[in-house]
Amino acid sequence: MAKAEMVPVSGIHQTTGYAHAWRVDNLVFISGQVALDPQGELVGKGDMRAQAEQAFANLQAVLAASGATVRDVVKLTTLCTERSGIPALREIRQRVFGTHTPASTLMIVAGLASPDLLVEIEAVAVRP
Repeated sequence: MAKAEMVPVSGIHQTTGYAHAWRVDNLVFISGQVALDPQGELVGKGDMRAQAEQAFANLQAVLAASGATVRDVVKLTTLCTERSGIPALREIRQRVFGTHTPASTLMIVAGLASPDLLVEIEAVAVRP
């Protein structure tokens, strides 16, 4: 039987009503990460690049808390509200992931949980 446990994460914003991540055996399911700093304040209002930097930093923090790295990510889903932000998202993703290319989905959406959020990134990783 699979063993599931919530991943305790520190150093990033607290969640309300959901977990940043769950481990199920060697799989890690990471909730959508957004541009909130450790105090829960928005980073980069109106700035896709700044928000993507923060969201990817939060993703990396959750991966580290689960015992994984970006090299362990097998599926990445990115939601963004502005098509014009795609080049910045791709550039930052390339810098973060390097030559590692997980399966990936990018969706342009009408909005996210807060009207000031421009990007949200979720992932699935396989822990070594």
